[in-house]
Amino acid sequence: MHHFVDKTLDSRWLWVVARILLAVVFLSSGLAKLIDFQGGLAEMRAAGLDPDWLFNSATIVLLLGGSALLLLDRALWLGAGALAVFLLLTILVVHRFWALPDPQAKVAMFWALEHISLIGGLVAAAISSRLHRRLEGQA
Repeated sequence: MHHFVDKTLDSRWLWVVARILLAVVFLSSGLAKLIDFQGGLAEMRAAGLDPDWLFNSATIVLLLGGSALLLLDRALWLGAGALAVFLLLTILVVHRFWALPDPQAKVAMFWALEHISLIGGLVAAAISSRLHRRLEGQA
């Protein structure tokens, strides 16, 4: 069993699957904002971001560009870092649980915690990418 686990964790396919799973949330959000641009504009207005078209466009570029870097494992650290900063800013601008009344504060806190967990996953992916490249260089 130990050999199977080691072989699976060392496999190239699991590394690809892990990156796909991590990118899904960013890729789907970026595509949704692109396909339904008016809906994205409404999200930006609801968050108080003006000009809405600029913030929606920048968000699309960041989400899709960061996802591409994750999926391709090219400058993954840059994509992960950009997406992590985006998530932190989203907590500060949108999911401000400390400034909302109770039922909304609870939901916003859950979103903020989810974002913090995703940041951890992005950091882990950046570390894994670096280690993966080091191991390939030794092979």
